[in-house]
Amino acid sequence: MKLNAGVLTEKLAESKAFYTEKLGFGVTFENEFYLLMHTPNRQSELSFLLPYHPTQQPFFHQPFNGKGMYLTIEVEDVDLIYSKLKKQDVDIKVELRNEPWGDRHFAIQDPNGIGIDIVTYSPPQE
Repeated sequence: MKLNAGVLTEKLAESKAFYTEKLGFGVTFENEFYLLMHTPNRQSELSFLLPYHPTQQPFFHQPFNGKGMYLTIEVEDVDLIYSKLKKQDVDIKVELRNEPWGDRHFAIQDPNGIGIDIVTYSPPQE
């Protein structure tokens, strides 16, 4: 089983620019109403679909409202990614921090309002 999260959005170009330029995603497939992207290691995919497109069933017409969704991206070196994004003036929504359950993470937001938690996992603190 493989999961591909999809977002209905008018912001196809903005999403493509954000995920490629800021997070290093690649484009797997693209046409005028659909964008399929992959993580740098090609382990996971994320897609964006233009709302109300006539080729799609009505069930896939309503655009995402920008609330109630987040993605977690696990990385080997969260400090390095944090530093890179700060240098690119990406708005950091949650500053880099250590959690007692073992996460070292920070959070940003994509052009669609989706929260992105970027994390390196480690053993919980004693």
